[in-house]
Amino acid sequence: MSKIIDLSMTIEERMITFGAHWHPKVKITQLGKFGRENRETRKITIGTHTGTHIDAPRHFIKNGKTVEKICLNWLCGEALLLDFSKKKNKSPINVSDLRSKIGNKKAERLVLRYDWDIKALGSKLYYSDHPYLTAEACKWIVAQKIKVLGLDAPQPDNPINGFGSKSDAENHKILLKNNVFIVEYLINLKKIKQKNFNFFVCPLKIKDGDGSPARCFAIVK
Repeated sequence: MSKIIDLSMTIEERMITFGAHWHPKVKITQLGKFGRENRETRKITIGTHTGTHIDAPRHFIKNGKTVEKICLNWLCGEALLLDFSKKKNKSPINVSDLRSKIGNKKAERLVLRYDWDIKALGSKLYYSDHPYLTAEACKWIVAQKIKVLGLDAPQPDNPINGFGSKSDAENHKILLKNNVFIVEYLINLKKIKQKNFNFFVCPLKIKDGDGSPARCFAIVK
């Protein structure tokens, strides 16, 4: 019998959001009410990279593919879960780390488990201390023709390579330039008890979208 595991954050006010003006905080306003309109409706203010979400190439690549043009066949299918939960804070993940976890298995989708949602979600460390991929590891992922890279952290980059640095979002650019779609802020990866699983990434179909919040889930046996 198959089991569905929800890998998505709940969208709510006061949820963790990257502290920059281009990432707005969530605001939910009730408009329709019972006793007045006799129905409930809400207005939602949300960023394209809020909570569990997908980065489309347009996020960092000028004229890159936008989210509504990403084929759903690429976003849904068999994935490999690579367990790096024992990695220390701020630890790099290199090519040999990936190779040792993948072994002789093949997949078009990789999901990296740091258990970062358990260790740091809601703390100041969430954005500053997570493990990260080296640039060489990202180039290797591209060479393996991986289509989707998922992780339970806010980004694949070294946290020091942020806005204003010489290597601003270096890993994002390597991956997105080559149409490797990045799924960030996953949760509950610890609940997946098998290496191979079916991974589903379901973003909103936003015209010219640089990314989108996504409902993500695993189906396991």
